[in-house]
Amino acid sequence: MALVRILVDGYSLLHGWPQLAPGKARHSEAARDELIRILTLYQDLSGTPITIFFDGVGKVRNSPGEISTKCVEVLFSSSAQTADQMIERVAHRMAEYGEVMVVTDDYAERDTVVNLGGTSSSCDNFVRMIENALAEMAEDIKHHNRREQNRFKRRQ
Repeated sequence: MALVRILVDGYSLLHGWPQLAPGKARHSEAARDELIRILTLYQDLSGTPITIFFDGVGKVRNSPGEISTKCVEVLFSSSAQTADQMIERVAHRMAEYGEVMVVTDDYAERDTVVNLGGTSSSCDNFVRMIENALAEMAEDIKHHNRREQNRFKRRQ
């Protein structure tokens, strides 16, 4: 079954990726913004839509609708629910459309999603996937630029 969406436990990934937004508190708006920026780059490369879930309503200056796009959705839980509960609900509802992958370091959450028919990834594995994809893109751009420079030099 095809992967239709990546569901990310935002704070779990931020805590599992200390190199992201160094010097910023893990629950800060700056750290969240950097995570959203990197995940948007990754979504551009992978083509798979991503939903990022954060615990806590009102913890962001902009409303989630202002920072969400069609391909990278950002959601905050209300005081009556957790990000984990939202992830489980979305994983269950999307099962009929294809496979979802949940990114979290919460073992119980990963087991629940697998039992719902999805797949899971630890934060460390997902960070490696992102870093490899971004490094590969940078290498591709470097080679493309070199070819274009050589092509331009030959014209002169």
